[in-house]
Amino acid sequence: MTLKQHQNWLVDFYKQRQWYQYSSFIRLNFLTEEVGELSRAIRAIEIGRDHPGEHETAVERFDNLHEELADVMDQVLILCSQYDVDPDSLMAFSEKKLKKRFEET
Repeated sequence: MTLKQHQNWLVDFYKQRQWYQYSSFIRLNFLTEEVGELSRAIRAIEIGRDHPGEHETAVERFDNLHEELADVMDQVLILCSQYDVDPDSLMAFSEKKLKKRFEET
């Protein structure tokens, strides 16, 4: 599945559940929440968590990292859809910005 195909599937999924219509301000809150969960997942991998009742294996921590990265990506893809931004264009924008910033003297 390509990024665009996933975005199309995701938009349909969100629309079926009446989640798509939330404003970009609300969507940004969801993105922030997901970034926080991603932060917790990375912390668990890098330094662990001293939390009674949490006994994740290394495989479970890595699976959780994938899940949280996907959740962040999904929120970005929904924002792209709401603003009619082709998600593939983000890679070109990133490359252009970094090349301009770091390759020019």
